[in-house]
Amino acid sequence: MWFFRRKKKEIVDPDMVYLVVGLGNIGAEYAHTRHNLGFMVLDAWAQASNILFESERYGSVATTSYRGRKLYLLKPSTYMNLSGNAVRYWMQKLKLPLSNLIVICDDLNLPFGTVRMRRQGSDGGHNGLKNINECLGTEQYARIRIGIGNDFHPGEQIDYVLGGLSAAQEKEIEKTGLRIRDGIQVFCTAGPDFAMSFLNSRPQIKDNE
Repeated sequence: MWFFRRKKKEIVDPDMVYLVVGLGNIGAEYAHTRHNLGFMVLDAWAQASNILFESERYGSVATTSYRGRKLYLLKPSTYMNLSGNAVRYWMQKLKLPLSNLIVICDDLNLPFGTVRMRRQGSDGGHNGLKNINECLGTEQYARIRIGIGNDFHPGEQIDYVLGGLSAAQEKEIEKTGLRIRDGIQVFCTAGPDFAMSFLNSRPQIKDNE
């Protein structure tokens, strides 16, 4: 008689798991636009870490580890204005506390390349954050904003946000992505205050248009 030993289900402490969400829009036409900096940061992280994104429910997901912590990198497939659906689903799936959620997005109110991390806050006019706040019913989660500047005339905001980056700017954003990766690793191991000190004190990138 053959006996098969059941594989033990891995038990993961939710406090050691983090969800890192980069906001953007799916589709080739959005790939290199200002509004997709969240995607670009996670792509830079994945490339540097030799990890791959796989198609999952509500988005593309890659996983990585750092000092005993497991990090899920999520690029929602819901389009920007419905990002909250993806975030809510993955927060529930992973059974995570809000303290283990970090959202990365672009910001019109900051000079190009400037990085600002906050523990919580309003959506600041960002539709992706607005939808996340609505779906989660709270603003009490960490977010990292990357400046795209506001060099546009009245009535041209949408065209500007969905406009493309120069090759030089894309290279700078790749560097920023790795710095944000390091900051998030600090967040996971030393806490938000140390992560904010690390990220917010860095010099801003020059606009190389």
